[in-house]
Amino acid sequence: MGAGVERELALKAPPIAGPEDFLVEEVPLSTPTGEGAHTFVRVEKRLRTTEDVARALARAAGVGARDVGYAGRKDRFAVATQWFSVPDLAPDRALGLSLPGARVLEAVRHRHKLRTGQLRGNRFRIAPRDVDRHTAAQAEARLERAGRVGLPNRFGDQRFGRDGQNVARARALLAGKRGGGDRRRARFLVSALQAAVFNDVLAARSPGWDRVERGDVAVVHASGGLFRVDDLEAETPRASAFEISPTGPIFGTRVIAPDGAAAQRERAVLAGYGIDLDRVRIPGVRLRGARRSLRVRPTEVSMQGFEDGIELRFTLPPGCYATVLLEELFLPDSDDSGRRAGVF
Repeated sequence: MGAGVERELALKAPPIAGPEDFLVEEVPLSTPTGEGAHTFVRVEKRLRTTEDVARALARAAGVGARDVGYAGRKDRFAVATQWFSVPDLAPDRALGLSLPGARVLEAVRHRHKLRTGQLRGNRFRIAPRDVDRHTAAQAEARLERAGRVGLPNRFGDQRFGRDGQNVARARALLAGKRGGGDRRRARFLVSALQAAVFNDVLAARSPGWDRVERGDVAVVHASGGLFRVDDLEAETPRASAFEISPTGPIFGTRVIAPDGAAAQRERAVLAGYGIDLDRVRIPGVRLRGARRSLRVRPTEVSMQGFEDGIELRFTLPPGCYATVLLEELFLPDSDDSGRRAGVF
């Protein structure tokens, strides 16, 4: 990949030689049924964005780009395998398509369009180069610990665009200015601002992202249910066992709010961005909001050493970033940037 790719990924980590050393495989929520008006197309892409492939599929099928569905965006600087749904495209024709920077691996009919978030997670194989023994040992220990107690669930820097431009454009939309493009583009820009707010709330977290405090809105990992923490003595052991975790805001008008110190931190961050939840409106964009766990636990974790580097394997839930995990594995102990909190 070279230095340009490292800047794009914003990694404080050893270099990655090329896309073949950064593999992403989407883990689907379910398999297509084999019948229906849509065709699910499994594509392997290299140095292409998910939007690039979606537009190419739309052109090939003669449909609008918004008619092509996908469960989530995958890293551009990687070899990534993911599913798309395309209406009015025969599977045989899909298998014969020639797409720039991508190839079709599988095509099966299905009844419904693929929607954002309809995936179990993403499986990664990443091979950083030029890793010395001390750094490798540190990374292995941190990876093992992340598999037990988690790591901060912040959004990766790539979510915000070059020099944070997506956040600036979203703030302009909130101010009533144009420039969001179509609804999908506007939703994407607003999601970048929501991610920035979440990251700032996470960075301001004083008890640490692995512990709950009274007034927190916590998530039950087994069910996804949310509740306000009132009995700290009862909930602290559940957080230690990774049954529950504190959450941060994906801001919107229908989000359950915390109490106490957690509420004060969230209000302060929102005010810093000039966001008034009682007035925020963007035509064509529903800002209902959500809560996101402040930590995430990777699964299927392993590390293997080689002469010129290491190979990491792990699986993350939807919406979580491999680049963040790499930053956590390789961030020096002396780094005082405040981006890490909790157990690391």
